[in-house]
Amino acid sequence: MLLSGALSLSLSLCAATAAHAQDLQDRSVEAPPPSQDPLPTDSEQIQFSADTFEYDSKADIVTVSGDVRLYRRGDRLRADKVVWNRKTGQIVATGNIAVTNPQGDTAYGDRIELTDSLRDGMVENMLVVLEQGGRIAARQGTRNEDGTIRVEDAAYTPCSVTDSKGCPKKPSWKITAAKVVYDPVKQRIRYSGASLEVFGLPIPLPAFSHPVGDTSDSGLLAPDVRYDRVNGFEAALPYFFSLAPNRDLTVTPHIFTSALPMLEAEYRELNEIGAFRVTGYGTYSRRSDDLLTSATPANSQNDFRGYIDAVGRYQFTPKWSVSGSVRLTSDDTFLRRYDISRDDRLRNNLNVERIDRDSYLSVQGWYVQTLRAGESQSMQPIALPEIDYRHRFANALLGGNVLLHLNTLGISRTEGQDTQRAFASARWSLRRVTTMGQEVTLTAYARGDVYHANNTLLTTVPSYRGEDGVHARAIGALALDVKWPFIGKFMNGTQRITPRFQIVASPKVNNMDIPNEDARAVDLEDSNLFALNRFPGYDRFEDSTRFTYGVDWAVSLPGFELNATVGQSYRLSTRPTIFPQGTGLTDRFSDIVGRTELRYRDFVSVIHRYRLDKDGLAVRRNEIDATIGSRKTYVMLGYLRLNRNIDPSLEDLRDREEARVGGRVQFTNFWSVFGSATVDLTDRSEDVLSLSDGFTPIRHRLGIAYEDDCLKLGLTWKRDYEDTGDARRGNSYLLTLAFKNLGR
Repeated sequence: MLLSGALSLSLSLCAATAAHAQDLQDRSVEAPPPSQDPLPTDSEQIQFSADTFEYDSKADIVTVSGDVRLYRRGDRLRADKVVWNRKTGQIVATGNIAVTNPQGDTAYGDRIELTDSLRDGMVENMLVVLEQGGRIAARQGTRNEDGTIRVEDAAYTPCSVTDSKGCPKKPSWKITAAKVVYDPVKQRIRYSGASLEVFGLPIPLPAFSHPVGDTSDSGLLAPDVRYDRVNGFEAALPYFFSLAPNRDLTVTPHIFTSALPMLEAEYRELNEIGAFRVTGYGTYSRRSDDLLTSATPANSQNDFRGYIDAVGRYQFTPKWSVSGSVRLTSDDTFLRRYDISRDDRLRNNLNVERIDRDSYLSVQGWYVQTLRAGESQSMQPIALPEIDYRHRFANALLGGNVLLHLNTLGISRTEGQDTQRAFASARWSLRRVTTMGQEVTLTAYARGDVYHANNTLLTTVPSYRGEDGVHARAIGALALDVKWPFIGKFMNGTQRITPRFQIVASPKVNNMDIPNEDARAVDLEDSNLFALNRFPGYDRFEDSTRFTYGVDWAVSLPGFELNATVGQSYRLSTRPTIFPQGTGLTDRFSDIVGRTELRYRDFVSVIHRYRLDKDGLAVRRNEIDATIGSRKTYVMLGYLRLNRNIDPSLEDLRDREEARVGGRVQFTNFWSVFGSATVDLTDRSEDVLSLSDGFTPIRHRLGIAYEDDCLKLGLTWKRDYEDTGDARRGNSYLLTLAFKNLGR
């Protein structure tokens, strides 16, 4: 009784829903499958099968019934009853009708009149399910000899018409029209007298057409609407040009109520050897050349402002490739004012690479455009060229591997220090596992450098300068690294404890005569604790002899994983170190660093990195990244505090404190709210140059979104709390509307 009642309730609910969407619902008949027997070679003949067969010889009428199936060339028909007048060539099918064309589209109807070609005719109560996705329903439709389908009083949707329980549902959006023409060859649908219904709200459309499925064709794309304090209301209406199956161009005019229009264009191309994309923006508007002011001077003139962003890669052979990226803007605040990007440095690169099993060659160049307040473009480095070659010799010496490394780099500045370097190095490593389970790795490293520098006094940080002229340097190091894992059962899983010990010996190196271009942002972390050289880059090398020790702990339980590592190093030498104060490496005992990573199924992920002062265990680095929740509902938390007492002149190592939060809550099957915020918690005690008061919001975002299988709709509120020239603080609102499965 209970089961019967539940089924009755479910069926009644489905029936109530079906009444709203019955015109687009699936029919209770399957499309006719391809014939299992070879089709007649004569194109005028029709192959058929049926349960019963009647033939009126006087009228020359054939009547077949009971699961009738007709085949002619690529066209197929299935019906309960078919009457074929051989004199007139008319075929009338009734009952559970389904007709499939060679393209795979299937038309359903209550009654259909066809010619004996099975291609043209009229269908009553017609439903066409397209092979490329989508469906057309109409009161009446006509299939023509050329394959086109013309319908009247019709509706089209690419959306699902059933819910997760299989009950009929109203599609999120559909197009209704007085007349609809579908061309299966061109894969395009054209409408007359159409309107777009989104959640039942009709929006009139002019003459309208679109491609079917994921094919591309020229036409208008969904518009973007937003509002912000500086530019006012903005409307962007993209037009897509399908130049070829592998090439397209999108041109987007941006119209503002408080600024002159802006034009955006994006070109994309994919070919047999690679792909590239070029995006450009251009407009005329007033700007502030002083980034520290909050308002644009009233007497400033309109200037051309723009931005270009290009990226590409070509694979000429399995070994040789070329890649590059270009990012250039007309001024420091254009990207922020028009909400294109918040990057404060734009990197440009061109790279030629050759990669095989044992060698790597790279020839590349770099150019950086700075958008930071207080930084001069003339002091930015131009790296050209950088040539890097590496070759590996397996089992070359005593069973170990040898890596040969050659590198040369030229750095120039229009008004600053110039540096050229070249070095050659060889690294030998041998890894063995003892009978007791220890993993032992021996490493020998030798390198020779030649540097040339001039205008070193123009570098503001003395430790970065080096000396003018030519300088040579020799580097050598020996290292022994031992790991000893212990594995055993733990609760319902396993645990692994791995003590680790390392000895590195290196003679005194001539570091300070060499300019420091690429080893500035040095900091002790768990990732470089056991590195042969804990400086990043090549311009500084850590000399002296040191012991490094630590332990890894891993626990694996059903659905749960814990990985932790902690370690410290001790330097034997008493001579002064070249590490900056506050990096955790200046004394003989280093600070203590570690990382803890915890995962519970796909629901919780927490990573904690830390550095503790060796003397009083004060927290010098505290970094937490956590994600809690499912894919639909989750929260992301981030916190970073660098409390290292770094010299404020070292711009690459400034202390800071920051908190980040973001998340999404899906409160129905398709509706969700989302948000994120970033807050600067730095104060003067942490960084004397900081403008933050200890709680300064940087930006936040809050929105609501709807997304199902064929529609994406959202409203987002963003607020920026910083003024930079004409990119001013304030609110902005963005309305997004995207129709999926509507082609492109």
